[in-house]
Amino acid sequence: MTEKKHIDVALVYDFDGTLSPGNMQEFGFVQAIGKDPKQFWDKTVNMAVSNDASGILCYMYLMLQEAAANNISLKRESFRRFGAQVELYKGVTDWFSLINEYGKSVGLNIKHYINSSGLREMIEGTPIASEFENIYACSFLYNVDGVAFWPAVAVDYTTKTQFLFKISKGIREVSDNKKINEYVAKEDRPIPFEHMIYFGDGETDVPSMSVVKGQGGHSVAVYGDAKKHATAMQLVQEDRVNYACKADYTEGEELCKTVKKILDKISTDAGL
Repeated sequence: MTEKKHIDVALVYDFDGTLSPGNMQEFGFVQAIGKDPKQFWDKTVNMAVSNDASGILCYMYLMLQEAAANNISLKRESFRRFGAQVELYKGVTDWFSLINEYGKSVGLNIKHYINSSGLREMIEGTPIASEFENIYACSFLYNVDGVAFWPAVAVDYTTKTQFLFKISKGIREVSDNKKINEYVAKEDRPIPFEHMIYFGDGETDVPSMSVVKGQGGHSVAVYGDAKKHATAMQLVQEDRVNYACKADYTEGEELCKTVKKILDKISTDAGL
């Protein structure tokens, strides 16, 4: 008897506010430069507004500037040490094995991806880094001494949508600008959008959540507090996302139950 082939399904996550209750820079880095989070982000916003510039590029520049001013060497190892201090939502560390096993039980092969405006190097320092097929996020260029000196990748809300198509077409390289624009029929894509679930929490995720939902996939807005809950419910009412769930990844909670039902549907639809 031929062994049944499992269908690949992509679970794509924003990071800050989705898997973690705050911005990753607030766990270690901001304290190391002697600032509080509000000071750092206010300075970022002021720089972006006064120069009509990208907020993402501004926060990356300020990280380099503030680190240099405080004699902090920003090597990859330094970012990863900061990443190890990042707090995660309840249940996140056990989530991946839990969902992988459930997917397998319904004939699905679950693949996890990060699609974030945070820093790849810091995410690589978190205890869940090995769970992801790929991490699409901001990153730096490094000089001959291994110290960050310039942004290599800046991920904003529109860039995030590009990475969804890379996932769908099986393209790992951020630098690719050829294969991403080639036509690939839906049935020939490694992961069609119908087999994709996107998890996000805020404004930078809205285009991605809308694209996934509009292409037949599923989008979940997660929330960790009352303000985020109101945002998530508004996104549901505006028909931009399918579901809104509390950011508790523990087995048996609303988010886990919802995702399992989505996986059941994907499995059933694929069988038909």
